[in-house]
Amino acid sequence: MTGRVRAVRNEGDVGTGGLKPAVEGTLFRMATPTLVSHAQPLPDPRGPLSEALHAVLVGAAPATGLPRSASSADPYGEDLQLALHLAYELHYRPIAGVEDDLEWDPDVLAFRRGLETPFLAALREEVEGGDDVDAVLAPLLAAEPRGTGPSWHLARDVELWQLRDYVAQRSVNHLKEADPQSWVVPRLSGEAKAAFVTVQHDEYGAGRGDRMHSALFATMMRELDLNDAYGAYSAAAPAATLAPVNLMSMTGLHRSLLGAAVGHFIMIEVTSSPGSRRLSTAFRRLDAGSAGQHFYDDHVEADAVHEQVLRRHLLSDLLRRSPQLAVDVVLGVQASLLLEGRFGEHLMAAWAQGRTAMLRPLD
Repeated sequence: MTGRVRAVRNEGDVGTGGLKPAVEGTLFRMATPTLVSHAQPLPDPRGPLSEALHAVLVGAAPATGLPRSASSADPYGEDLQLALHLAYELHYRPIAGVEDDLEWDPDVLAFRRGLETPFLAALREEVEGGDDVDAVLAPLLAAEPRGTGPSWHLARDVELWQLRDYVAQRSVNHLKEADPQSWVVPRLSGEAKAAFVTVQHDEYGAGRGDRMHSALFATMMRELDLNDAYGAYSAAAPAATLAPVNLMSMTGLHRSLLGAAVGHFIMIEVTSSPGSRRLSTAFRRLDAGSAGQHFYDDHVEADAVHEQVLRRHLLSDLLRRSPQLAVDVVLGVQASLLLEGRFGEHLMAAWAQGRTAMLRPLD
């Protein structure tokens, strides 16, 4: 191993997973949509890999010419992470000017596999590994009096431009919140599946479109005068922002990575409540809008409940049925911590220089 993940709750704002059920009246109550189905913009390439895929997506080159290997590329670099992000986005929403059929083009899938291989290999190499799930989760469950990640900074010394920068970058994930994890559902059974779907039900608003996590996040973005359109900030999001989202997509799409997908999901829920509390404090200090306070306040309580459901019911049942998955559950937890740590370090370094952590200033 070339390194190991420190199992400390340094960056506790890595996710804000679920929402308390709040069904009033008719279960399927009509709500004013905050997100519309639209074609997301196609980002400009950042190197030979993303340039090759970009040419295929716009119809300027045949998919048969895509490279099958990215072994010489930086697995965490701008080029590979953007190319991987675009390959995954074909499974989520339409991309402007891109044919829908490319989602399952065998040459595009082979290209994506060539990107995933060095990315996954790098993650396996850098984390400590093992199969003791309880030992990996225990430090995350312990209260930490003080930390150094973005949520700690925003709670103590927040400036509006930094809060906007943080929310814009998190939108790459939160505007499709819970979607990568939904691919996991058909791969589970018994109590594990029931527990997983219980949490997802809350993530999707407990039957109300206006309470979906993604919808609430979009409302918060509008209050901060940010563009809430799906994919609006992907073109400016750096590799450090894209990588954690790519990990979610990769583990969700691959049945062979079921354990890692579960480990990632549990890590998000375990670390969510403390981070949400700090981010709510940031919104209050700046008086930056009620939507942000509501979004994070709701998660302080809800995600604490979700963490219990996932650990006591999902994880216990899954490992009872398939104990061999413990190794990948640990991988999912540790890889998530690793990438979230890199994201936090990238933000803090940029903010220390008085600039956005995006590749270009926000509009």
